[in-house]
Amino acid sequence: MVTGAAGGIGSAVARRLRADGWDVAGLDRVVTPFRQLPAVTPFRQLPAVTPFRQLPEPTGQAGVEPVDLLDELAVAAAFAALGPVTALVTCAGLTAGAPAHETTLEDWHTVLDANLTSAFLAVKHALPGMIAAGRGVIVTIGSIHSGSFGPGLPAYAAAKAGLAAFTRQVAVDYGRHGIRAVTIAPGWIRTPATEERLDGDTDRERQRDAHPLRRLGEPADVAAAVAFAVSDGAAMLTGTEIVLDGGATAVQAAALLRAGPRARLGLKPLEEPQ
Repeated sequence: MVTGAAGGIGSAVARRLRADGWDVAGLDRVVTPFRQLPAVTPFRQLPAVTPFRQLPEPTGQAGVEPVDLLDELAVAAAFAALGPVTALVTCAGLTAGAPAHETTLEDWHTVLDANLTSAFLAVKHALPGMIAAGRGVIVTIGSIHSGSFGPGLPAYAAAKAGLAAFTRQVAVDYGRHGIRAVTIAPGWIRTPATEERLDGDTDRERQRDAHPLRRLGEPADVAAAVAFAVSDGAAMLTGTEIVLDGGATAVQAAALLRAGPRARLGLKPLEEPQ
C-alpha cells in the first residue's frame, strides 16, 4: 500500500515496487494549495469504485484509488477492501508554511494533518493485518527538515519530526510481532512541486551546489531506498531514519558562503553584490 501515490515521490515508489514484483495498491486525495483546502467528500460517499485488484493495468503509473486520507472511516474501508497489507509506504504530504507568528491555527492543522495524521491513520489500519500475519514493514517518508531547518516552515518541521518519532515508537511497540518501521528522510527531491519553488536556472544551480554529490535528488532515488527498506535484505533495519540528501546536511551552511571553502568544494565563486 502506497499513500500519496498519484504523483511525485509516491508515484515513483509505486512504480518501483510494482517493477520489483509487488502487488501495489495506491491511495491518494486531491490536495489544493495551502490555505485553500476545501472539505473532501468522504470515501464512503464516493460513487462505487472498482476494487483495486480489478483495475486494468495502468500505463505509466500504479492505479490509485481516491480516498480522503484524513477520514478514518474512509481509510479503514480502503484497508478492509484491499485485505492484509505486507508493506505500507506513507508518501502523502504537503510542504507549506509561514513564520510561526503568521501561521494560523487552521494552517497549522492543515500541514500536520497532511503529513502526520494521514500517516497515523494508514499505519493504524495496516497494523492489525500485519500483527495477524506476524510480519510487515512500514516506511514513512519524512524529511531532513525534521532536524535541519530552513526558514518559514514551523508546522512542516514539527510534522516531520513527529513522523520520525512516531515511526520509531511503532518499531518499538510492534517489533515483537515481526513488524519493522523505518523513516526515509529525503532532502531536495525534484518533483513538480519543488521545481516550482526554484527561481530559474541560477537558483537551481545554487541548490545543486549545496549537495556534495553536486546533483539534486530524483523521486527514483527515494523509490530505490524504499525498495531496499521493504526487502528481505533489510531484515534488521527498524526504528531508524535513512537520510537521503546527497550529503547536504553534512555541509556547514557558512562554508557555502566563503570563497576558500567554495573553492575546495569545487564550486565557482559567488557573484559580488552590486
